[in-house]
Amino acid sequence: MRIIDLLSKDSISLRLQAKNKMEAINELVDLVDASGHLTDKKAYKEGIIAREEQSTTGIGEGIAIPHAKVAAVKKACLAAAVSHVGVDYESFDGSLAHLFFMIAAPDGANNTHLEVLSRLSTILMDESFRKKLMDAKTVDEFLSLIDRKETEAFKEETEEVIEQGGNEKASKYPQVLAVTACPTGIAHTFMAAESLNKKGAELGISIKVETNGSAGIKNALTKEEIEHCEAIIVAADKKVEMARFNGKRVIQTKVADGIHKAEELINRAVNGEAPIYYNSSATQDVVEESTESFGRQLYKHLMNGVSNMLPFVVAGGILIALAFLFDNREINPANFGSNTPFAAFFKTIGDAAFGFLLPVLAGFIAVSIADRPAMVVGFVGGLLANVGGAGFLGALLAGFIAGYLVVGLKKVFSFLPSSLEGIKPVLLYPLFGTLLVGVIMTFIVNPPVAFVNQGLTNFLNGLGTSSAVILGIVVAGMMAIDMGGPFNKAAYVFGIASLESGNEAVMAAVMAGGMVPPLAIALATTFFSQRFTKEQRDSGKVNYVMGLSFITEGAIPFAAADPLKVIPACVVGSAIAGALTMIFNCTLPAPHGGIFVLPVVGNALMYLVAIAVGSIVGACILGALKKK
Repeated sequence: MRIIDLLSKDSISLRLQAKNKMEAINELVDLVDASGHLTDKKAYKEGIIAREEQSTTGIGEGIAIPHAKVAAVKKACLAAAVSHVGVDYESFDGSLAHLFFMIAAPDGANNTHLEVLSRLSTILMDESFRKKLMDAKTVDEFLSLIDRKETEAFKEETEEVIEQGGNEKASKYPQVLAVTACPTGIAHTFMAAESLNKKGAELGISIKVETNGSAGIKNALTKEEIEHCEAIIVAADKKVEMARFNGKRVIQTKVADGIHKAEELINRAVNGEAPIYYNSSATQDVVEESTESFGRQLYKHLMNGVSNMLPFVVAGGILIALAFLFDNREINPANFGSNTPFAAFFKTIGDAAFGFLLPVLAGFIAVSIADRPAMVVGFVGGLLANVGGAGFLGALLAGFIAGYLVVGLKKVFSFLPSSLEGIKPVLLYPLFGTLLVGVIMTFIVNPPVAFVNQGLTNFLNGLGTSSAVILGIVVAGMMAIDMGGPFNKAAYVFGIASLESGNEAVMAAVMAGGMVPPLAIALATTFFSQRFTKEQRDSGKVNYVMGLSFITEGAIPFAAADPLKVIPACVVGSAIAGALTMIFNCTLPAPHGGIFVLPVVGNALMYLVAIAVGSIVGACILGALKKK
């Protein structure tokens, strides 16, 4: 389906008047409606806004491509507009949007909107073409420019046999292969592909690019092409199938480099500068292209473990909270949570989920370091940390120890003949890795870490009111510093570790600190509405739900837009809430759930007061800092 076929003169504006994102959406929806292909203009606009709430469609380079696939569209169509002043469309690169293309696709199984997105992303990669569109004097000229560019970009390619000294390989197979992929699998995937293809043509280097988009894999690389190519470029921000590249020269980088550094990547590929990639089942280490510091790599390994552990935390924690909710403490206070059969049912399932926390944490840290062969070593190390009393800290150490043990084992066993490659990942690595991690955890890690854990537990349990308040201020304030980043995760993990060791007060402060930022923003957008745009006020309402559900990330868009005002206000509000939970002796046996686990909170009424006070203080500070 050609872009030119979806546009009509009535759906093009060369003088967009919008001053902000919502005004731009309104004008573009009017243009789409002018095409006569909408049955319900309001429903279509709601679809556009719903898509924007997922993530902005301002793809950067001065381009925005809002789109919606809804039943309100009778027939696929397209609107286009030019803004010479530029509109802040919350683009990924922070640039103002000047070129707008709004896609309307009918609801159904087809992927018309994705195909149009890929074609638009492809032709708009040409900066000179974008400038010509912006300089177009008439709608007819605008349409003519798109028609010529689309014909040029998507003309049927004829296979050319290039004579290079009789080398048949050069005529049959591309010199360089590439894979592009972004998390959403839409614009940037195809922009990177077009940039690589275009630069390859300029350099006289044959290249084939596979796109891993939302509609699936297109232009897939064949086994023969992989075998005969000189190198492969993987420009991706999500995981792609890598085992097929085992033994080939591979450059792994982010998708943005595929767009902006295409020439550099292709030159490195043909000049033999790409490292050889070995799949995890091979004997050598996986070589990855990275300029990250060692500290950053450690953080990524840790976050891989934490992110995979969190679903167990949430599911198990809420089930255990339900057990407390449905139980009767008076029957046997020492057996609270399992005194009645109904409560014991929830407690048993919740405990089972919690039992996986430390093995999963350690296992996926190890996988991040040394891939799949390290999983069993990490799982066993995490389990031994749990059994040996080393807790979360021991499991963290077990994950890193397991990962780097397997990396070392790969090097140790690299001298073995290739005929034994198959038994390494299923026998040698897990056997020797598990044995070694068992020895290290049992005799080296567990004894001192268990001693430290017990000392920390005794310290926390023995804290006086003033010391506990300081702890509450620190952990709750950390929850609001980066709202889901390393500080937030560190405080949350500390709360879970404290909960595991029997101290429920820290978890109460942590959850209160995480609930305050979105609630403070929701209150600020409601009671200081003149300080916020209409769009911010609308999204602020959602933060009431996010805050009450303990989803701190709801505050991130506001913090990203104005960090110097939003973050300090939220940190102060969260710190106050954390301090008050300690003063009021609030406790929380569940590591997640927000307002929904209130029935199991110790001193629940004052817990609500602490959260309310922190949220109000945060909202007032934000209202004072923001200008009208």
